[in-house]
Amino acid sequence: MQQVFKRPESLKDVQTHYCPGCHHGTIHRLVAEALDEFGLQKKTIGVASIGCSVFLYSYFDIDVVESPHGRAPAVATGVKRARPDSFVFTYQGDGDLAAIGTAEIIHAANRGEGISVIFVNNTTYGMTGGQMAPTTLLGQKTSTSPLGRKQDTEGYPIRVAELLSCLDGVAFAARAAVNTPKNLMDAKKQIKKAFRYQVEGKGFSFVEVLSACPTNWGMSAIQANERVGKEMSDYFRLGTYKNTANF
Repeated sequence: MQQVFKRPESLKDVQTHYCPGCHHGTIHRLVAEALDEFGLQKKTIGVASIGCSVFLYSYFDIDVVESPHGRAPAVATGVKRARPDSFVFTYQGDGDLAAIGTAEIIHAANRGEGISVIFVNNTTYGMTGGQMAPTTLLGQKTSTSPLGRKQDTEGYPIRVAELLSCLDGVAFAARAAVNTPKNLMDAKKQIKKAFRYQVEGKGFSFVEVLSACPTNWGMSAIQANERVGKEMSDYFRLGTYKNTANF
């Protein structure tokens, strides 16, 4: 019998620990498939930071460097400059990239560093207790905003893909989701485009992926998946925000 579906070579043959309904595992697969399709496994160096995204090294069969909280773009910059022939990407959550790592992501993007960034946005601090993140939606209840996020005291949720697309150093910026088969296929295309930018030496590339966090949202897996397609996608619009090479 012909095998038509298998584990990507860039993923280890292990079971993940992620909560039921979490989209990290799905996003891992899309990233690994893109690495395989470009033949990058042996030359890839991933950079992990802090949060649920830290487990990059547990599931990807590639070299991985650990970085302090929020500093993955800075570490990736050093890795890429020291090993320019390597393929270098960061995998970060919103509590990491959009909060403590704001300076690192903005300046790495503005410099046009030749790295790729996968940004998983689930509107909360997933690992450390469900605190409010820069991406937490207005009215959303978290452990540090029990009455819901308010604009007059906490400001508006940050749209990172749009923010970075305004920087001259950014070559590619997009936002995707994996809550439906259609969105999942689009997310794979966006990740492949981002990786192609680095493969062809065309500059800094960035993909934001909307993700569910049922545990910290206090929802079932089905409810959380529906929230991504409704509430989150209404505010964080899917699409390509910058595509300088028109891939």
